[in-house]
Order: sequence, then C-alpha cells, then structure tokens
Amino acid sequence: MNAPFLSHLEELRWTLLRCIIALMVCAIPCGIFWQHIYEYIALWPLHLSDPVPQIIFTAPTDAVYFIIKIALFTGTLLASPFLFFQLWHFAAPGLYQKEKAVLVPVVICSTLCFFAGIAFCYVFLPLFLRFLIGFAGGLMEPLFRVNEYFSFLIRMCLIFGMAFELPVISFVLSRMGLITPAFLIRYLRHAIVIIFIAAAILTPTVDILSQLLFGIPLVLLYGISILVSGLTVSRLLPANSS
Repeated sequence: MNAPFLSHLEELRWTLLRCIIALMVCAIPCGIFWQHIYEYIALWPLHLSDPVPQIIFTAPTDAVYFIIKIALFTGTLLASPFLFFQLWHFAAPGLYQKEKAVLVPVVICSTLCFFAGIAFCYVFLPLFLRFLIGFAGGLMEPLFRVNEYFSFLIRMCLIFGMAFELPVISFVLSRMGLITPAFLIRYLRHAIVIIFIAAAILTPTVDILSQLLFGIPLVLLYGISILVSGLTVSRLLPANSS
C-alpha cells in the first residue's frame, strides 16, 4: 500500500533535483553578466523617482549576496518554462488522460502569465516607488541598501507573477471538475476579502493606495478566472454529454 506513495515521493525528489539543476545552469551566466542585469532590471524601476535613489551597500558581504540574489532570480526567470513543465508534469500522473493532453498548452500559458505578471509589476512599481519616495518631501536624500531594495523588487515580481497564474489554475481545476464558475461566483465576496487581507500583509506599507494598487488587479484576475472556468466547463459539457 505504501508503494504508490513511495514512488510518488521518489518522483518528487527527482523533480526537485531537475529543477535545481536547471536553475543552477541558468543562474551561472546570469551571475557572470550581473552588471548588465543590474543596469537594465534592478535600476529601471527607479527611473521615474525624483530624486532618483542612490543604491548603496553598508557591509563587506552585501555586494556578494546581491550578485547571488540577482543570479538566482534571473536564473529562475530563464528556467521558468522548464520549471513549470516539471511542476505540471509532476501533477499529471494524478490527472485523467484528457487533462494530460493539455500539459504543453498549460505550461506555455503558465510561463506567459508569469511573465505578464512581472511585466505588470514593472509598469506599476516605478509609480509606486515614486509615491513612497515622495513622502520625504525632498527633505531627505533616498539611500537604498542594495540587498533590501532588490529583495523588495524580487518579492513584488514574484507576487504579481504568481498572482497572474490564477486563470491557468482556474482552467486546470475546472477541467478536473474541482471548481465551476458558479462556485467561484458564490465565493466572490469571500475572495475579495481574502485578496485585500493579502494585500495588507504583502504590501510594504499600510496606506490604502498601496492596497488598492495590489488588490484591484487581483480582483480583476479573479473575474478573468471565472470567465476561464465558464468557457472551460461549457466546452466540456458537450463532450461529457456525448
């Protein structure tokens, strides 16, 4: 009876190992060219700030930790198609054959949605940073510690990247018959409350504007997930009835 569980555990071990190897392979060149990545990825969200913050490090090891962070983060972005493939492939043995057939399209959509979330973050983040820096009213010079700033940037990118996976998750769960559009609509008010609680926890400030900037896109994504679920269920009904 434990054989299937042990087999699944072994597959999980190999899945994690393949993901780690892919991440390391992609992170190495990112670490080599970290200066270009720093200029075009790390500094770009600050371009609308007035004044533009100065990036500093205050400990001898800060620069080393920053290079490791930037290599791992951008390596994750490069490896994301393979990582999503491994994730969904690991889940595929527990799905029916009709769900396995959409594995590749789901991987492609997951990757596109992930990058769409990061792109949205890069549109929203410069305005958000300008708003936060504006609290000083020009009376203080903004100095950002490199690791604190880049950790903030990574966290925001990952939050939006994973949040944009909601429609893909809705599609998969709808195909599995675990959710329906009626279920999502029924719990819409609960979802909105949870979204804004998450916004209050995840955003770096407690002001209402930050929570709205984070919460409204998630509510819209939840609405898109309802539409995706409805389209998925409507396409499955004729097949099930036949």
